[in-house]
Amino acid sequence: MKKRLLGALLAIALGTTAHADAPRLAPTVEQAQAAYLGSMFLSRYHYAVRPLDDALSSEIFDRYLKSLDPERLYFTQADIDGFADLRTRLDDAILQSDLQAPFALFQRFDERVAERFADARKLLQQDFDFSVAESYPLDRSKAPWPKDDDEARDLWRKRVKNDWLRLKLAGKDSQAIRDTLSKRYDNALARSRRTRSDDVFQTFMNAYAGSIEPHTSYLGRGAADSFDISMRLSLVGIGAVLQERDEYITIRELSPGGPAARSGKLAAGDRIVGVGQGDGSPVVDVVGARVDEVVKMIRGTKDTRVVLDILPAGSGPDAQHKNVTLVRDKIKLEEQAARKSVIPGSAGKRIGVITLPAFYEDFEGRRRGDKDFRSASRDVARLAEELKKEGVSGLILDLRNNGGGSLREAVELTGLFIDTGPVVQQRGADGKIAVESDLKAGVVWNGPLAVMINRGSASASEILAAALQDYGRALIIGEPSFGKGTVQTLVDLDRVANNEKPVLGEIKMTIAQFFRVNGGTTQLKGVTPDIRFPSAFEADEFGETGFDNALPWREITPASYQPAGTLQDILPELQRRHEARSKDDKSFRELQEDVAEVIRIKEMRSLSLVEAERKQEKEAREARLKARNGKDAEALRDDGLQSGERSLKAELASEKAFKDRKDFLLEETARIVADAAVLAPTPAATPTPASQSVAKAR
Repeated sequence: MKKRLLGALLAIALGTTAHADAPRLAPTVEQAQAAYLGSMFLSRYHYAVRPLDDALSSEIFDRYLKSLDPERLYFTQADIDGFADLRTRLDDAILQSDLQAPFALFQRFDERVAERFADARKLLQQDFDFSVAESYPLDRSKAPWPKDDDEARDLWRKRVKNDWLRLKLAGKDSQAIRDTLSKRYDNALARSRRTRSDDVFQTFMNAYAGSIEPHTSYLGRGAADSFDISMRLSLVGIGAVLQERDEYITIRELSPGGPAARSGKLAAGDRIVGVGQGDGSPVVDVVGARVDEVVKMIRGTKDTRVVLDILPAGSGPDAQHKNVTLVRDKIKLEEQAARKSVIPGSAGKRIGVITLPAFYEDFEGRRRGDKDFRSASRDVARLAEELKKEGVSGLILDLRNNGGGSLREAVELTGLFIDTGPVVQQRGADGKIAVESDLKAGVVWNGPLAVMINRGSASASEILAAALQDYGRALIIGEPSFGKGTVQTLVDLDRVANNEKPVLGEIKMTIAQFFRVNGGTTQLKGVTPDIRFPSAFEADEFGETGFDNALPWREITPASYQPAGTLQDILPELQRRHEARSKDDKSFRELQEDVAEVIRIKEMRSLSLVEAERKQEKEAREARLKARNGKDAEALRDDGLQSGERSLKAELASEKAFKDRKDFLLEETARIVADAAVLAPTPAATPTPASQSVAKAR
């Protein structure tokens, strides 16, 4: 096998005519070890266990190519044909701890990226004829690969022509267009050249893991650290959000109360050109570095010093620098935590809203027995008690775009709204069923309750929404949810290898499927709302059914539970009132128009490159925006620019406007909950402790 693998690699090397240099990136011994250890777990203990053989290797091959070149813009069919012998050899690469094969594939991709952007830069020296009847495809993910370099170059000609046309329609002259696109392509190439060996390995390992099941993945050390931070909602650093802008690491915003903000010496737009550790070691130049590399240098141990070499905002590259020394501190990520608000409903009712971005939990803090460890359920319990004291008549739990998190938190949070009973069932790979239950009597809120979901609500969000729906405890309002009905655990490969220093990363592996207490599952189908809002997303476009290897829907025996409410009795009247309001509501009419427009664009398949046609479409779109938004429509015009190409001030202003926009779906949900309070009034809830004692699950 090894000889055949070596022969395939040699064929790739010989097939590379214009690049005789050694590969830019190469695998490490630690990566080979991580791949082998990961395969041992995935092929033995996964919920949908699959042997690592030639059949799986073929799927890994296709998924790896898709990860590298999802729109089929860089590789040609000739490239793919040249890789053919590797299709059934990637399993050997993993099992024999020799990762030269996937890195050789990346090497070819790396070369193609450089070639394509070099060609794109050359195209900017010419003028385009926008009267020629041709088009550029909107989605090439399922298109054939360009058969050869000539076809690839023509595809890129159309891509550059489309970029040029967007800027031209936005009012830019030829020189401004050339300058903008030159910078865009140079920056894209610079980003690709900053790819590291770890990035290649993580992409390959995720192609392997994702070929088994969609929610199985590999987390390198950086990704694993980011996951831990997202779960405990805290880190040790300086309290600054950083962004790559051109060649500089730029301060995007400062966290209130953090060391950077407290210093009074830093501001949004300042550029970090060097980082030192405050221990007498030299300041390291970070111009041209990746933002994750700089973040790693800035984070550290609490109460230690970090030195930043700063180029002030708005100054030229030759301006005077300033050194700022900060003491690292614990930063709480409050913007990612549960938060509350109160909004009006119908009939003069005031409705409380708790927005929950994720089901977070400080696993280590809980394990250590920290008194104030952070968790979603504890925060929601506290906010619900506060809202109750404020005299709200109903409560909304907003889980839109909440992709999940801790299973234990989903169980404990559900327990805040039901007395006692099963919350979710788990079926392991051995077929055994385990039931996770709320064992703590009492609730923090027993009044009218709604849970808002959309297509981005997944996993733990679906567990909670499904349980409260089955118990008849809450109205589920919005769009059908994502449809992720699986449970994952993290396998620390360094712990397996008894490494003192973390170098191997972690495997996030699916170990079970969860089921509703009624015996059904949210897998594939998601949670269906009781009252549904319009949506532009179809399940096969954004959701579990969009994966080609998702686990099937199943049904098991229902758990023994007692429904707590009779919402079905008032649901027809709630629906009738909602429809009556939305029929005459301007925002709902505009949403329906937007849905129709999205569907129309999706059906177009391609963009015309004829200027007159595109201009007509643009004018119609802008007229529609002006009719809706009046003087604010100008800010919504297509300026032809991409993220990072506008000024930082403009980007921040646009983001603020997006956050501050009217949330009419939330407002309508409040009216529905207020209607429920009138139709089915309930007594005030009795407070209970926020912490719940349940079976440990993750």
